[in-house]
Amino acid sequence: MKKTLALVLLAAAVLLGPVVWQFLHFDPRAVPASGLPWQIDTLPGGEARVFDLTLGRSTLADARARFGPDMQVAVVAEPDETGNVEGYYEAITAGFVAGKLIITADLPAATIAAMRERSPKTEYMQSTTRKARLLDADLAAALAAPIRAIAFVPSAQLDEAVVLERFGQPAERIRVNDHVEHLLYPAKGLDLTLDSRGRELLQYVAPARFEALRAPLRAQAGH
Repeated sequence: MKKTLALVLLAAAVLLGPVVWQFLHFDPRAVPASGLPWQIDTLPGGEARVFDLTLGRSTLADARARFGPDMQVAVVAEPDETGNVEGYYEAITAGFVAGKLIITADLPAATIAAMRERSPKTEYMQSTTRKARLLDADLAAALAAPIRAIAFVPSAQLDEAVVLERFGQPAERIRVNDHVEHLLYPAKGLDLTLDSRGRELLQYVAPARFEALRAPLRAQAGH
């Protein structure tokens, strides 16, 4: 049993080690000018650009052109919620960093509800979360919608030292329980979640809309 566990841990180190190394140590001459998770450009008017996509301007179609045709688009909703139209990639590479990508469309709640009603198929994802596929006409409308938010889950586990090396010191920290802490970068529109028991999560919005991310966290933490 111990031998098997050691082999599993060794395999994980071999697979994830290079990614962590690339987060910490890289040749500046080999780094792309844009497209990495920490390369966030703030723009006039309270907007931001990350992964070569401008939040609030670029569309889901632009994201599909950027990352390829494998995007899964659906209405994703918890019980008693309208949900969001999301474009999902199981695996993408941002520069040299691999991970999962979720792109949320900026659509009115009434439009999302109508798309969900017309869905030809609805299925469960995890727990009670449901995914409603879109009709072709609704898919076209979803792809034309601007991007409201982007979420990225790196394949490699990141610790605080790695995060601070790449993203700098956060403006605010909010701890919501004993293993999850949010590092907030409002000027960049970034909420970076450190989770000692799971994967890290990077959530990007336009800086002008950052309070929509911060307010629920403060309420949850009792601030």
